[in-house]
Amino acid sequence: MKISALRFYGGSREKVCRLALAHIFLELQEILISTQVEIQDKIHANGAGEVRKRIDEGFIAANVRNALGKSKKKVSPLDEENDDWKVAKSGDIDWVKRFRYDNTIVTRMGVEIQVSGRSDLLARDIIHIRNNLQDSIIDIGVIVVPSDEFAYRLTDRVASLSYAIKYVETELREAQTYPIILIAIEHDGYSDIPQPKTPTNTGKGAKKEKVNVVKPATDSVPAPMPAPKLE
Repeated sequence: MKISALRFYGGSREKVCRLALAHIFLELQEILISTQVEIQDKIHANGAGEVRKRIDEGFIAANVRNALGKSKKKVSPLDEENDDWKVAKSGDIDWVKRFRYDNTIVTRMGVEIQVSGRSDLLARDIIHIRNNLQDSIIDIGVIVVPSDEFAYRLTDRVASLSYAIKYVETELREAQTYPIILIAIEHDGYSDIPQPKTPTNTGKGAKKEKVNVVKPATDSVPAPMPAPKLE
Protein backbone atom coordinates (compact mmCIF):
# COMPACT_ATOMS: atom_id res chain seq x y z
CA MET A 1 0.00 0.00 0.00
CA LYS A 2 0.94 3.66 -0.13
CA ILE A 3 1.18 6.19 2.69
CA SER A 4 -0.70 9.27 1.57
CA ALA A 5 -0.55 11.47 4.67
CA LEU A 6 1.08 11.88 8.10
CA ARG A 7 -0.18 14.14 10.87
CA PHE A 8 1.70 14.69 14.14
CA TYR A 9 0.20 15.85 17.44
CA GLY A 10 1.46 16.58 20.93
CA GLY A 11 5.15 16.70 20.04
CA SER A 12 5.11 13.20 18.59
CA ARG A 13 7.52 14.12 15.77
CA GLU A 14 10.14 15.30 18.27
CA LYS A 15 9.58 12.29 20.54
CA VAL A 16 10.17 9.85 17.68
CA CYS A 17 13.68 11.28 17.37
CA ARG A 18 14.43 12.05 21.02
CA LEU A 19 13.27 8.66 22.33
CA ALA A 20 15.13 6.69 19.65
CA LEU A 21 11.90 5.38 18.11
CA ALA A 22 12.81 6.36 14.54
CA HIS A 23 13.79 2.80 13.63
CA ILE A 24 10.48 1.38 14.87
CA PHE A 25 8.54 4.15 13.11
CA LEU A 26 10.34 3.38 9.84
CA GLU A 27 9.69 -0.33 10.32
CA LEU A 28 5.99 0.41 10.75
CA GLN A 29 5.97 2.33 7.48
CA GLU A 30 7.81 -0.52 5.79
CA ILE A 31 5.17 -2.99 6.99
CA LEU A 32 2.38 -0.85 5.54
CA ILE A 33 4.15 -0.20 2.24
CA SER A 34 5.00 -3.90 1.83
CA THR A 35 1.34 -4.90 2.20
CA GLN A 36 -0.10 -5.44 -1.29
CA VAL A 37 -3.75 -4.44 -1.74
CA GLU A 38 -5.63 -3.98 -5.00
CA ILE A 39 -9.32 -3.13 -4.97
CA GLN A 40 -12.26 -2.84 -7.31
CA ASP A 41 -12.97 0.76 -8.28
CA LYS A 42 -16.52 0.79 -6.95
CA ILE A 43 -18.14 2.35 -3.89
CA HIS A 44 -18.25 0.04 -0.84
CA ALA A 45 -17.34 -2.95 -3.01
CA ASN A 46 -14.30 -4.18 -1.07
CA GLY A 47 -14.08 -5.96 2.27
CA ALA A 48 -12.12 -3.96 4.85
CA GLY A 49 -11.61 -7.08 6.98
CA GLU A 50 -9.34 -8.58 4.33
CA VAL A 51 -7.21 -5.42 4.33
CA ARG A 52 -6.87 -5.61 8.12
CA LYS A 53 -5.90 -9.27 7.87
CA ARG A 54 -3.08 -8.49 5.44
CA ILE A 55 -1.73 -5.70 7.62
CA ASP A 56 -1.66 -8.00 10.65
CA GLU A 57 0.18 -10.59 8.58
CA GLY A 58 2.74 -7.90 7.78
CA PHE A 59 3.51 -7.43 11.50
CA ILE A 60 3.95 -11.20 11.92
CA ALA A 61 6.25 -11.33 8.89
CA ALA A 62 8.33 -8.48 10.36
CA ASN A 63 8.81 -10.50 13.55
CA VAL A 64 9.99 -13.47 11.48
CA ARG A 65 12.51 -11.31 9.60
CA ASN A 66 13.80 -9.84 12.83
CA ALA A 67 14.16 -13.30 14.36
CA LEU A 68 16.24 -14.49 11.41
CA GLY A 69 18.56 -11.54 11.88
CA LYS A 70 19.16 -12.22 15.56
CA SER A 71 21.35 -14.80 17.22
CA LYS A 72 20.24 -18.40 17.52
CA LYS A 73 19.46 -17.93 21.19
CA LYS A 74 16.03 -19.36 21.82
CA VAL A 75 13.56 -16.78 23.09
CA SER A 76 9.96 -17.57 23.82
CA PRO A 77 7.46 -15.51 21.79
CA LEU A 78 5.68 -14.77 25.08
CA ASP A 79 8.89 -13.61 26.80
CA GLU A 80 8.59 -9.95 27.78
CA GLU A 81 12.32 -9.53 27.22
CA ASN A 82 12.15 -9.92 23.45
CA ASP A 83 11.62 -6.90 21.21
CA ASP A 84 9.09 -8.17 18.67
CA TRP A 85 5.83 -6.56 17.70
CA LYS A 86 3.39 -7.80 20.30
CA VAL A 87 -0.28 -8.19 19.51
CA ALA A 88 -2.49 -6.96 22.32
CA LYS A 89 -5.40 -8.71 23.88
CA SER A 90 -8.94 -7.70 22.99
CA GLY A 91 -9.80 -4.22 24.22
CA ASP A 92 -6.27 -2.83 24.15
CA ILE A 93 -3.82 -1.31 21.65
CA ASP A 94 -3.42 -3.58 18.61
CA TRP A 95 0.38 -3.74 18.29
CA VAL A 96 3.20 -2.59 20.59
CA LYS A 97 6.95 -2.66 20.07
CA ARG A 98 9.70 -1.43 22.33
CA PHE A 99 13.21 -0.09 21.90
CA ARG A 100 15.69 -1.16 24.54
CA TYR A 101 19.11 0.43 24.98
CA ASP A 102 21.75 -1.14 27.19
CA ASN A 103 19.06 -2.94 29.23
CA THR A 104 18.29 0.31 31.05
CA ILE A 105 16.32 2.58 28.72
CA VAL A 106 13.06 1.30 27.29
CA THR A 107 10.67 3.22 25.04
CA ARG A 108 7.57 1.86 23.33
CA MET A 109 5.34 2.68 20.37
CA GLY A 110 1.73 1.52 20.20
CA VAL A 111 -0.19 1.14 16.94
CA GLU A 112 -3.96 1.06 16.42
CA ILE A 113 -5.07 -0.35 13.04
CA GLN A 114 -8.48 1.19 12.30
CA VAL A 115 -9.32 0.09 8.77
CA SER A 116 -12.20 -2.34 9.26
CA GLY A 117 -14.20 -0.98 12.21
CA ARG A 118 -16.87 1.72 12.28
CA SER A 119 -15.65 5.30 12.20
CA ASP A 120 -17.00 6.00 15.70
CA LEU A 121 -14.53 3.44 17.09
CA LEU A 122 -11.80 6.03 16.55
CA ALA A 123 -12.82 7.51 19.89
CA ARG A 124 -12.11 4.17 21.55
CA ASP A 125 -8.66 4.04 19.89
CA ILE A 126 -7.81 7.49 21.21
CA ILE A 127 -8.90 6.45 24.71
CA HIS A 128 -6.75 3.32 24.49
CA ILE A 129 -3.73 5.43 23.56
CA ARG A 130 -4.45 7.97 26.30
CA ASN A 131 -4.76 5.29 28.98
CA ASN A 132 -1.57 3.54 27.87
CA LEU A 133 0.31 6.85 27.81
CA GLN A 134 -0.87 7.68 31.32
CA ASP A 135 0.08 4.21 32.56
CA SER A 136 3.57 4.56 30.98
CA ILE A 137 3.00 1.49 28.83
CA ILE A 138 3.76 3.38 25.61
CA ASP A 139 5.45 6.69 24.80
CA ILE A 140 3.88 7.37 21.39
CA GLY A 141 0.62 6.22 19.81
CA VAL A 142 -0.03 5.72 16.09
CA ILE A 143 -3.43 5.35 14.43
CA VAL A 144 -3.52 3.88 10.91
CA VAL A 145 -6.62 4.73 8.86
CA PRO A 146 -7.59 4.55 5.17
CA SER A 147 -7.37 7.71 3.13
CA ASP A 148 -10.69 9.23 2.11
CA GLU A 149 -10.43 7.78 -1.41
CA PHE A 150 -9.57 4.35 -0.06
CA ALA A 151 -12.35 4.36 2.56
CA TYR A 152 -14.89 5.33 -0.13
CA ARG A 153 -14.28 1.96 -1.81
CA LEU A 154 -14.22 -0.14 1.37
CA THR A 155 -17.05 -1.43 3.52
CA ASP A 156 -19.64 1.19 4.43
CA ARG A 157 -19.00 3.37 7.53
CA VAL A 158 -15.32 2.51 7.96
CA ALA A 159 -12.96 5.11 9.38
CA SER A 160 -11.05 7.54 7.16
CA LEU A 161 -8.43 10.25 7.52
CA SER A 162 -11.09 12.98 7.60
CA TYR A 163 -12.92 11.23 10.44
CA ALA A 164 -9.67 10.72 12.35
CA ILE A 165 -8.75 14.40 12.07
CA LYS A 166 -12.27 15.35 13.17
CA TYR A 167 -12.06 13.17 16.29
CA VAL A 168 -8.60 14.41 17.27
CA GLU A 169 -9.11 18.12 16.52
CA THR A 170 -12.84 18.62 17.18
CA GLU A 171 -14.62 15.81 19.01
CA LEU A 172 -11.84 15.01 21.51
CA ARG A 173 -9.77 18.19 21.46
CA GLU A 174 -7.57 17.14 24.36
CA ALA A 175 -6.19 14.41 22.07
CA GLN A 176 -4.14 17.11 20.32
CA THR A 177 -1.96 17.25 23.43
CA TYR A 178 -1.20 13.51 23.27
CA PRO A 179 1.83 12.31 21.27
CA ILE A 180 -0.28 10.77 18.49
CA ILE A 181 0.58 10.20 14.83
CA LEU A 182 -2.09 9.66 12.18
CA ILE A 183 -1.07 7.61 9.14
CA ALA A 184 -3.34 7.46 6.08
CA ILE A 185 -2.90 4.50 3.74
CA GLU A 186 -4.06 3.90 0.18
CA HIS A 187 -4.46 0.91 -2.09
CA ASP A 188 -1.78 -0.03 -4.64
CA GLY A 189 -4.11 -0.01 -7.62
CA TYR A 190 -7.34 -1.35 -9.09
CA SER A 191 -8.47 -4.84 -9.99
CA ASP A 192 -11.54 -6.37 -11.58
CA ILE A 193 -11.92 -8.57 -8.50
CA PRO A 194 -12.93 -6.87 -5.23
CA GLN A 195 -11.43 -7.70 -1.86
CA PRO A 196 -13.67 -10.38 -0.30
CA LYS A 197 -16.12 -9.31 2.36
CA THR A 198 -16.56 -11.14 5.64
CA PRO A 199 -19.96 -12.91 5.78
CA THR A 200 -22.26 -11.43 8.41
CA ASN A 201 -25.58 -12.37 10.01
CA THR A 202 -24.98 -16.11 9.70
CA GLY A 203 -25.81 -17.05 13.30
CA LYS A 204 -28.96 -18.41 14.84
CA GLY A 205 -30.77 -15.16 14.27
CA ALA A 206 -30.04 -15.10 10.56
CA LYS A 207 -33.03 -15.24 8.28
CA LYS A 208 -33.41 -18.50 6.44
CA GLU A 209 -34.63 -18.73 2.92
CA LYS A 210 -38.23 -19.85 2.79
CA VAL A 211 -38.68 -23.03 0.81
CA ASN A 212 -42.04 -23.62 -0.80
CA VAL A 213 -43.01 -27.28 -0.69
CA VAL A 214 -45.39 -28.31 -3.46
CA LYS A 215 -47.92 -30.86 -2.25
CA PRO A 216 -49.75 -33.15 -4.63
CA ALA A 217 -53.25 -32.00 -5.52
CA THR A 218 -55.45 -34.62 -3.85
CA ASP A 219 -58.71 -33.04 -5.07
CA SER A 220 -58.12 -34.17 -8.64
CA VAL A 221 -57.62 -37.82 -7.70
CA PRO A 222 -60.94 -39.79 -8.17
CA ALA A 223 -62.20 -41.80 -5.25
CA PRO A 224 -61.95 -45.59 -5.66
CA MET A 225 -65.11 -47.34 -6.97
CA PRO A 226 -66.83 -49.64 -4.46
CA ALA A 227 -66.40 -53.33 -5.12
CA PRO A 228 -69.48 -54.99 -6.75
CA LYS A 229 -71.61 -57.25 -4.55
CA LEU A 230 -71.73 -60.91 -5.43
CA GLU A 231 -75.22 -62.50 -5.34
